[in-house]
Amino acid sequence: MDRLSSTSSLVVSQKKEWGEILTGFETINKYVVLDESGRQLYLAAEVGGSTLARWFLKALRPFSIAVMTDDGQVILRVVRPFRFYFHRAEIVDSQGRLLGTIQRRFSILRRIYSVLDSSGQEVFQLFGPLLHPWTFRIQAGGDEFGKITKKWSGLMKEGFTDADNFGVTFPAEWDIRAKAIFLGAVFLIDFVHFENKGGN
Repeated sequence: MDRLSSTSSLVVSQKKEWGEILTGFETINKYVVLDESGRQLYLAAEVGGSTLARWFLKALRPFSIAVMTDDGQVILRVVRPFRFYFHRAEIVDSQGRLLGTIQRRFSILRRIYSVLDSSGQEVFQLFGPLLHPWTFRIQAGGDEFGKITKKWSGLMKEGFTDADNFGVTFPAEWDIRAKAIFLGAVFLIDFVHFENKGGN
């Protein structure tokens, strides 16, 4: 995770395969993670899972996403169990140690997530304003420290491939474990709110 040490922003771009584009059948999700200068830092891919779960549960399906270097060394995993509403994902390091958890909170109109540290204490919130459906603010104690934003990548690409691109910003001086948690949060947000455009 050392590549996260000096960065203050990331771009997470979903890669769609032509087979999925042409048939509409959901294949395993794949992503590339770039720094602010466009340099590729990591690859990420959904691992395991069943075809039936992808077919019937779609965006609600449980998943495990491995974040890895170019040579396939896994540096992070994002594990999401099945949840109908109170969506949750655990972010663990390459040794399986829990770094943090993203947990959706009850809210009728707004999208709010608790960001918990490894001991289960809330350290941040992800807050999705009602009038800004593409944005989740990283907040603590009423202050904003960064945000996760789904980026519009052009009508042609969005309309035909449904590919998602996210920007993540946070203070450059943050501990790499905190940055890793918010990188992991992108994948949960993508599934819950943008996968198949049917998220809650």
